[in-house]
Amino acid sequence: MHPADPSQNLSKPDHVAHPNQFSLMGQRRFAPFFWTQFFGAANDNVFKFAFTVMVTYQLSVAWLPPAMAGLVIGALFILPFLLFSATSGQLADKHDKQSVMRFVKSLEIAIMLIAAYGFLQASVPTLLLCTFLMGLHSTLFGPVKFAYLPQALSERELTGGNGMVEMGTFVAILLGNVVGGLLIAVPQVGPAYVSTACVGLAVLGRLVAQWIPSSPATDPGLRINWNPFTETMRNLRIAHGNIVVFRSLLGISWMWFFGAVFLSQFPSLAKEVLHGDAQVASLLLVIFSIGIGIGSLLCEVISRRHVEIGLVPLGAIGMSVFSVDLFFSTHQLPARSIMGVTEFLVQPAHWRVIADLLLLSMFAGLYSVPMYALIQIRSLSTHRARIIAANNILNALFMIASSLIAGTLLANGFTIPQIFLLTGLANAVVASYVFLLVPEYLLRFVALFLSRVTYRFRVSGEEEIPIQGAAVLACNHVSFADPVLLMAASPRPIRFIMDYRIFQSPLLGWLFRLGGAIPVAPRAENPQAYEAAFEAASKVLRDGDLLGIFPEGSLTKDGSLQEFKGGIVKILDRAKADGLDVPVVPMGLTNLWGSYFSRVEQGAAMVKPFRRGFWSSVGLNIGAPIPQASVTPADLRQQVARLIDPSAVR
Repeated sequence: MHPADPSQNLSKPDHVAHPNQFSLMGQRRFAPFFWTQFFGAANDNVFKFAFTVMVTYQLSVAWLPPAMAGLVIGALFILPFLLFSATSGQLADKHDKQSVMRFVKSLEIAIMLIAAYGFLQASVPTLLLCTFLMGLHSTLFGPVKFAYLPQALSERELTGGNGMVEMGTFVAILLGNVVGGLLIAVPQVGPAYVSTACVGLAVLGRLVAQWIPSSPATDPGLRINWNPFTETMRNLRIAHGNIVVFRSLLGISWMWFFGAVFLSQFPSLAKEVLHGDAQVASLLLVIFSIGIGIGSLLCEVISRRHVEIGLVPLGAIGMSVFSVDLFFSTHQLPARSIMGVTEFLVQPAHWRVIADLLLLSMFAGLYSVPMYALIQIRSLSTHRARIIAANNILNALFMIASSLIAGTLLANGFTIPQIFLLTGLANAVVASYVFLLVPEYLLRFVALFLSRVTYRFRVSGEEEIPIQGAAVLACNHVSFADPVLLMAASPRPIRFIMDYRIFQSPLLGWLFRLGGAIPVAPRAENPQAYEAAFEAASKVLRDGDLLGIFPEGSLTKDGSLQEFKGGIVKILDRAKADGLDVPVVPMGLTNLWGSYFSRVEQGAAMVKPFRRGFWSSVGLNIGAPIPQASVTPADLRQQVARLIDPSAVR
């Protein structure tokens, strides 16, 4: 794991003072950046859509027929991502991100002035050049945008910040398309209106960029490699060094593949399947954008302000379910004359289509935001922008592949609903493959489900868990669900050292093995396994990760806190011998005794699933880290006992 370097972060106030993502809009470290990227995304789409409408409906260009206009404009916009992403990532790591963003926004003004000439003169070649240049503008801005956020926001703010940016981007895309289409359609003066809007948005973006605070270079000594191919391969190799980051890059690229299938088919879906006019196609885009925005904003609420990658499997499940249902809601609609929006909305059969699109896109928001946040926080800070740049190249390639595959399927007689069905099924296969390759996603999903659905899980003192560096988490052991609940409370993965007998349970054993838990047997029973477990635990700490331990050694048989064994001291002694100073974070699980996963008086665990009712309240209290040198089993037990019940310890 490679956490972000906190020395590179901007000033970040305590999370208590800023309880949610919307409060970021009142802070200089986020608000100017948000509006800068918002105006840029809006301008991209005002320009592209107005240009597409103009060559489709208003001009007659023999060498650019209307059927090809959208394809050519889209390809020219994506081309710079393939050519210049590697270079833009290096520039973002080498220079202050404030300076890079200001330069990019100044470049946008120059491009839009050229575009204004193109609109006023109806010069298609000039506008095609500007399409390529706006793609270059977005290529330069993408890596610096996502690399800026982890420097400006704390870990607890990163999910919310990414959610706001994702929501803002899709709202900007929606407004840009609507405004561009409306302005260019105004008789006689449409091109002048579009020119004014594009230059005005570029100037607004540059003005607010002036207020973005300084964000120091993460690798100022970097020598730029101007060869995009070798640099891209080098960045992908760097990302591959952290398998979670690399698989997340592929996961995000798949999301763009998935989304491109639906977005590219909205006009045809509206006309050929739903029998609606152009306004119905716009309505589908509005619904899709609203769903993405809702899903993006929900991420912080559900994740409790952590980077919660357990949302990714949840998002993938929803994407597949509602893609498949979209097939069933559209594949047998009766033929009828073309409808406007009002007539379309009064048809009950269309309500299910709208619900499918809204929920599909909402789950896509739940899927994408945690992945972006994970890449930002797990990437090496010195290479973060370059890794994001490599991701942009992968995104572009996946979107191109999406267009080619969808086009091939259509050419071979597949209907649009059938393409949606195949995409939903493919998403299920791809997601399952990724989650088995990177079990952390699946484990966090199980933890999320258990802590939000099975229990009402309340955590106190969660800020005491270190955001980076090695630490030992020591907790009382009440139930088989304890490790999963600790995972749900932690912003980082935890490797547990656990009694080998727990692994004899088929389901729990598979789950804990998947998470890399370390089985430990008594020394008298298996001395080799005993030593191997402690060596594995030492390696976890040497790698700078979190080690979870239950010092009682086994589940409590009567609900009371048992004596702490000396294993934790042995782990700390080994850490000291390795030259490490590892803090111990005491934790106390409360109200779990008597639940389904705990034992009961004179009884076994996991009998009578609802013996304590459904959604029962449980808690976790986390204390301040204890210095390594001050830890003894007796004192640590007292600290944990105080967290379980403060009145029980005097």
